[in-house]
Amino acid sequence: MARRLKKRFKLLLVFMIVIALGFGVYCFYNKKDKEVIKEDNKKVDKIKEKVEEPVVVEEPYMNVLNDGGIFKEYYGIAYNRMINMSLDEKIAQIFLVRVPLYDGINILEQNQFGGYLLFGRDVTNITKDDLIAKLYKYQEVSKIPIIIAIDEEGGSISRIKNNTNIVSEPFLSPMDLYNQGGMDLIESDLRKKNSLLEELGINLNLAPVVDVASEGAFIYNRTLGQDVNTTSLFAETVVRVSKESKVSYTLKHFPGYGNNVDTHKGLAIDNRTLEELEGRDLIPFKRGIDVGAECILVSHNIMTNIEDEIPASLSLKVHNILRNNLNYTGIIVTDDLYMDAIKVYQDKPSIKALLAGNDLIIITDYLEGMNEIKEAINNNEIDIGLLDRAVLRVLAWKYYKGLIQ
Repeated sequence: MARRLKKRFKLLLVFMIVIALGFGVYCFYNKKDKEVIKEDNKKVDKIKEKVEEPVVVEEPYMNVLNDGGIFKEYYGIAYNRMINMSLDEKIAQIFLVRVPLYDGINILEQNQFGGYLLFGRDVTNITKDDLIAKLYKYQEVSKIPIIIAIDEEGGSISRIKNNTNIVSEPFLSPMDLYNQGGMDLIESDLRKKNSLLEELGINLNLAPVVDVASEGAFIYNRTLGQDVNTTSLFAETVVRVSKESKVSYTLKHFPGYGNNVDTHKGLAIDNRTLEELEGRDLIPFKRGIDVGAECILVSHNIMTNIEDEIPASLSLKVHNILRNNLNYTGIIVTDDLYMDAIKVYQDKPSIKALLAGNDLIIITDYLEGMNEIKEAINNNEIDIGLLDRAVLRVLAWKYYKGLIQ
């Protein structure tokens, strides 16, 4: 009996030791688990804090930084400038504004646009010296030097042709120049034009027209009037000669105006396929891009086989062709949003222009456009990264041109 009790006591003692050891191990690991959980909770809290902070989507302008493009040497300095700009300052940079009829200097000083676009009224009935002084004043009141642009194609589209204080003879159209003296005469005319525009203080010409069209078409008299190969050589020549001056040129009207009607007066419907455009109309643009084209203007034609019912200037698919198919890294600018093809038929075109991928927006009603974009960004309808992408290109271009020192 005594032996049985002794044996049971030993078993009980062993059992209690096992229980004690198990409890000790449990307490040790439970304490460690609580510490791990506590640390994990701290990490989660930190992650939550980061998520709750305002998030700037960097992807759109990161694509620009890595595109290896024409302005690549200036992206870094442009980025450093951009990140210190206010939202209003950024929005203003993407607008190329038609010079207001009155008080243009004060309006520019208040709004700090990316650029001013001169029309005939701005360069008529004024002496050469007074025009130079006025354009100098535009730069003087701008915190960031501005683009000062003009349509000086020659021929029918020549803003300064009626001012004999500036030019003794109007510039001829490319068609007339080519018919009289071929590409050599076009080159000499370009150098003469560049010299004058640079002297005046104009740094962007919204020319040349590199469209290929048939005789009798609306755009025909503004074209070279030649086949696609000669027109491509024309595009290359203009871009190459422009590099000798401080005046940039703009290839237009992407993706090729063709035989369409006048978008100043209404809608132009273009039923050509992408394959047809690639076989002819895109070739002059590609030739210009290959030699360093800085600026390309997109038309308001509706390309039904690319994106139906949307003007090319507001079409993401059309812009993707320019960026991806033609590997273009320069500035994309809309045609004037004041034209009937946009003004009459499109609601909030400035927002659509930015969403489509434009870097510069030509506009007359600048207050409406700027307010539309600001409201859309504040309401998260537009990713601010899209605005940053456009601003980054515009600033890098201005550094490339030597406008910003």
